[in-house]
Amino acid sequence: MKNLVLLLALTIFTLSTAQTELPNITLKDLKGNEVSLATLSKDKTIVVSLWATWCIPCIRELDIISEDYAKLKKDIDFELVAISVDDARSTRRVKPAVMGKGWDYQVLLDVNNQVRRHLGVTTVPLTLIMKDGKIKFRHSSFTPGAEDELFKKFKEIASN
Repeated sequence: MKNLVLLLALTIFTLSTAQTELPNITLKDLKGNEVSLATLSKDKTIVVSLWATWCIPCIRELDIISEDYAKLKKDIDFELVAISVDDARSTRRVKPAVMGKGWDYQVLLDVNNQVRRHLGVTTVPLTLIMKDGKIKFRHSSFTPGAEDELFKKFKEIASN
């Protein structure tokens, strides 16, 4: 019984801390380079978008951000990191999709869904705004016009 209570307490603690930061894992980018998630948000605001090639709202959101990315980067000191949650079977479609769209930001591959599990994500897209290694804003789903709130939050969090 003691072990069960300890296990339950540990699980609750893990789930509660899972929501405040990215897991300390390494993912590969489209060129096969390893990128540690622990170092992403140390010195600037980072926008993390969890997406998949089969997710139409994900593609729309990343397209809209891409349209304004260069201008936004001039106004706000931030980086965008798109983390694909495509599984091992569909991950081969990620690079052609990114190249076809001309997205000019870092794309990482989470083929084992480690980030998704750590954050308790059930649906994509999920957009996180991070600063100082902590998640400051979390937004799930995408509808046209939602980017206005997102851009406003970018500016607000980056300026604090």
